[in-house]
Amino acid sequence: MVTTTSNLETLHFDHRLWANELSFFADELGIFEHRLEELSVKAGAEGARSQLEQFQNQFIRQREVLDELKHNIKVHEQKLGQALQKQEELPLDPDFHNYMEEQMATYRALYTELKQKFYAFLSAHR
Repeated sequence: MVTTTSNLETLHFDHRLWANELSFFADELGIFEHRLEELSVKAGAEGARSQLEQFQNQFIRQREVLDELKHNIKVHEQKLGQALQKQEELPLDPDFHNYMEEQMATYRALYTELKQKFYAFLSAHR
């Protein structure tokens, strides 16, 4: 069994960090979606309703991507765990890990941009 404990610990740390981040984003999306529901009841102007629908669609898409990322992290953690139990060589795939790092960075950037737009919308429609 070829293992480098530091590599395994780093992978596990990153996975836990990413999973926790994604859980936080999911909770936050729930809050935003609840606020959208409140605003849709009050939205009389057609322009505001259209913007609300756009945000709703963007939140749905963010949640879909979030679920995909969570799934990929979980699958990789399971592969690592199975290899450890069977005392096999660990599937330490640096390309996959780099890919996931890039995916998380992209998700963070897009999510942050969406939040800023939503906050600006909320400020304009108080």
